[in-house]
Amino acid sequence: MKNDDQPRRKFLRQVFTILPATAIAPVIVTQEGCTHSQASDTASTAATVVAATTAAKYAPVFFTTTEWDFIHAAVEELIPADHTGAGAREAGVPEFIDRQMETPYGHGRLWYMQGPFHPEVAPELGYQLGLVPRDVYRHGIEACNAACVRDHGKVFAELPRETRVLVLEQLEAGKLHLDAVPPKLFFSTLLQNTKEGYFADPMYGGNKGMSGWKMIGFPGARADFADWVEQPGAKYPLGPVSILGEQA
Repeated sequence: MKNDDQPRRKFLRQVFTILPATAIAPVIVTQEGCTHSQASDTASTAATVVAATTAAKYAPVFFTTTEWDFIHAAVEELIPADHTGAGAREAGVPEFIDRQMETPYGHGRLWYMQGPFHPEVAPELGYQLGLVPRDVYRHGIEACNAACVRDHGKVFAELPRETRVLVLEQLEAGKLHLDAVPPKLFFSTLLQNTKEGYFADPMYGGNKGMSGWKMIGFPGARADFADWVEQPGAKYPLGPVSILGEQA
């Protein structure tokens, strides 16, 4: 089986290579068929169940119940589970995002947040809005749910999966009007945080069981790679290790 040829795996590998160091380091802050052995499928299923059970025990600090349902439904569509690995929901990405809302990042303390603010400027001028990530999520989810009720009769989390994908595509294209939050900003924030949560060290709440790292063959925080420095292209045979010493 050539896992590297899987479209989903290749996409996630590319995502990992472009993520900033803050997404994986300790800081404050689609699919084709493939034959697997029965043992491999059983192990993958078991890991997904354990990850889902662990994630279910987490109680959100920032998000309300309605917002929490939205986050779970949205990340499930952005990185769905399949035979190549766990999805964002099973990997604990909702927990990661909720935790981030209580960090300096979530409160916007790492940004220059004094006016004047300009909603529409050239991208090269950088972020120009008065919304911190907590505001983007709070106002964005409320507005998106209102638009879903208006257009489809239900809030986002209650929509069928194909309709959820349609809504996310509209947000990405800026075609779904949201009061108080630009739709592209809401989508890009959600997508970026989902990627970060999927590949961050497990100590930050996401990447349960280091499922993201195992999918792309990332060794994690192993301290010694001396035996592999002179073996370019060789597949690393050992599983990943988290910053806190967890092994997969």
